[in-house]
Amino acid sequence: MPALTRRAALAATALPLLASPAFAAPKKTGARPGPFLIGADISWIPEDEAAGARYFVGDVRKDPIILLRDAGFNAIRLRIFVDPAKGYSRREPDKAWAGLAQTIKLGRRIRDAGLYLVLSFHYSDIWADPEHQGVPASWAGYDLPKLAKAVKAHTYDTLVAMRAGGAPVDMAVIGNETTFGILWPHGRVKLSTPTGNPVTDANHAKVGAVGGFDAFAALLRAGIAGARRAEPAIAIQLHNHLGRHWGIVREWTDALIARKVDFDVIGFSCYQQREQGDWATTFDQFLARYPGKGLLVAEYSSRKRYLNDLVHALPDRRGWGTFIWEPTRHQEALFDREGRNAGEGAKPDLLSQGINSAEAPGGLASAPPPPKPEQTGPIGEGGDYIANPLLDLYRQMAKDYSP
Repeated sequence: MPALTRRAALAATALPLLASPAFAAPKKTGARPGPFLIGADISWIPEDEAAGARYFVGDVRKDPIILLRDAGFNAIRLRIFVDPAKGYSRREPDKAWAGLAQTIKLGRRIRDAGLYLVLSFHYSDIWADPEHQGVPASWAGYDLPKLAKAVKAHTYDTLVAMRAGGAPVDMAVIGNETTFGILWPHGRVKLSTPTGNPVTDANHAKVGAVGGFDAFAALLRAGIAGARRAEPAIAIQLHNHLGRHWGIVREWTDALIARKVDFDVIGFSCYQQREQGDWATTFDQFLARYPGKGLLVAEYSSRKRYLNDLVHALPDRRGWGTFIWEPTRHQEALFDREGRNAGEGAKPDLLSQGINSAEAPGGLASAPPPPKPEQTGPIGEGGDYIANPLLDLYRQMAKDYSP
């Protein structure tokens, strides 16, 4: 066990169990354990601040976490990599962005602001997503039993260290966008239901060794066991990126429940639909099929009010909330920079409109793009970020959703 984690484990034994105000341990009814979560993933903020980013409402400069809280946000999600110096943060290995030390620092700011804290485990040194679930360098060569032990220990050690550092975690996400499994090839799964995504479907057709749902479930159970050992009252979230695709969600969730993967809530990524009403169909069908489970939107950007209203209106308080992904500078951002939206701007929500090239028909058959030159210098993006009128949507939602 690393020295930081050993010290954290010792310190944690002297700390009382902390809980975010008005939130409690989840019950097995599927109902949210507190207020509706108006959340955001803001993991880019420290690296942007290091590059000179400043955040404003009008002419008033504010800490971005306090700014979001004052606009109605009550929850923050952070991501954490196993060893980002060997992957995500290799350009700035001394900073180790989204590693343990940086996440503790940012998590403490969030808890000091009185916000609910969610930690999303990327069991990798770099992005883990539907196209990439790479084994961390320090776990290379492990077989499935050793990987399961590593997942359990890493999850436990991280959560103990977070608590010891003044940033206890309320909800753990056991893997990021794990629709096709984690820690490939050991925990990779193939789904019988077509995704409707030519790139993913073609990639799956070429997959060699696949551990299948038995291996995937074993790894998830290990992470959940580590989380609950560290924080007995923690909420457990699983993350499926195809919120628009009820057939995939049903096959995936059925397989995990059959293998005794015990979770509280599933988070869906909801960036695009193929047809209007896809998200509503998934949410309604999920609640009907899985009594005792909740759902939330783990990632989204556009259609802000629509998605929040959709989740908030779900019966029996089984819609837990939403988390907008990197709202400072991703897609339809809540901030402007240099006189225009700090992200790419609003995007239509229908795949049929062809705005997602990765999922466009024939995407895999197209010539691959030329390799990009290796980037150098800081990872973050500095500059002045000015809150734009989209932030007012959240002030209004917080008011409308208050008990």
